[in-house]
Amino acid sequence: MKPQLLRLGEGAHPVVVVDDMTGRAEAVVDLAAALAPFPHAARSYYPGLRRVIDERDTDAFGYVRKLLEDAAPFIAGAFDIDRFDLVEASFSMVTAAGHALAPAQRAPHFDSTDPNHIAAIHYLRGTEASGTAFFRHRATGIERVEAGNVDRYVATARGEATTRHGYAQGSDDHYEEIGRVEGVRDRIVLYRGGLLHSGVIPPDLPLSGDPRTGRLTANYFLQGA
Repeated sequence: MKPQLLRLGEGAHPVVVVDDMTGRAEAVVDLAAALAPFPHAARSYYPGLRRVIDERDTDAFGYVRKLLEDAAPFIAGAFDIDRFDLVEASFSMVTAAGHALAPAQRAPHFDSTDPNHIAAIHYLRGTEASGTAFFRHRATGIERVEAGNVDRYVATARGEATTRHGYAQGSDDHYEEIGRVEGVRDRIVLYRGGLLHSGVIPPDLPLSGDPRTGRLTANYFLQGA
């Protein structure tokens, strides 16, 4: 494993990147393929398919458990979180075309206002031309959404949403990109869920729902205890 700690934006927000996280990305793809076909993401704005992994998925959950054990020292070091609970782990695939996105899916987003809520993405297949980008909202200057600024951010961003088209692609009139993590295979990125972020989805990315041919990631939400 090859870790690095990035500090992004004016807030010097920590983002952890670890390469060669498992050393067996193809075996993890096999685990995902064994759970296919995936259902459409429910109760979220994720633009595609999402298969939640739980303890009944014995082999896949073993991968989840081992990855979190290995990631724990990096989470402690970067975010000062010594203990955490798994909120959700899933295999995810982007399948929605840019023109089909709802307004809320076209802008960078946040997952939680809780500073102890950590998100992680493990890039597994078809991600090399994509990744994850992080942003500052120009009108408010917000980089990380938290309890004290969430109302101001949501009110302003909602008014801008109807002017946007397709997936977020770098800096524009409303958002400034403050950092980007490339989707290198078997790389994991960890960050606070309040950071404004978006998947980097090129216009020519294959939007397949097959884990062996499409953009496959494992997505984690963790809550510091």
